[in-house]
Amino acid sequence: MTRNVYIISGPCGVGKSTITKGLACKLKKAVLIEGDLISAMFVGEEQPAWEEKLSIVWQNLSSLTKNFLLNGYDVVIDYVVEDELEWFCKELDKTGLDIILHYYVLRADPEVLVERITRRGDTEMIPRSLELLHQLESKKENVPHLYDTTNKNPNAIINEIAGNTTYFYP
Repeated sequence: MTRNVYIISGPCGVGKSTITKGLACKLKKAVLIEGDLISAMFVGEEQPAWEEKLSIVWQNLSSLTKNFLLNGYDVVIDYVVEDELEWFCKELDKTGLDIILHYYVLRADPEVLVERITRRGDTEMIPRSLELLHQLESKKENVPHLYDTTNKNPNAIINEIAGNTTYFYP
């Protein structure tokens, strides 16, 4: 049986959490994996360097995803993808399952991101969000996967993603 993996990437304020939660609930048999929750598991005074932490988070995303897929679940991942997608796809190939990967890089106009983040009270995130927006939009491999959330209702986005059966990567 074919399993689906939805990877929803994008900067802070673009709607990743809203979209991934709604999408996971809309699918028949699915789980939602939030990369930020895995990242938040690091506690204590001594923290790994950012690159090491990121590597560990992605290893755990891979392990969890494979485990859920092998147990018959579709997987929705909420996390920023920078350079990890190719590695992640190779990891999924190791399962031997028939997997359709749906990859979306959500984006919104900068002023919309600023407004959304300000409304949430996370104004310290604005510079990083705008930097990440530019970085993600500038990657040529992301261009076919960019999805503009600027003037779209979250439910419309969720329905569109859930109804799209296209193999998105590579």
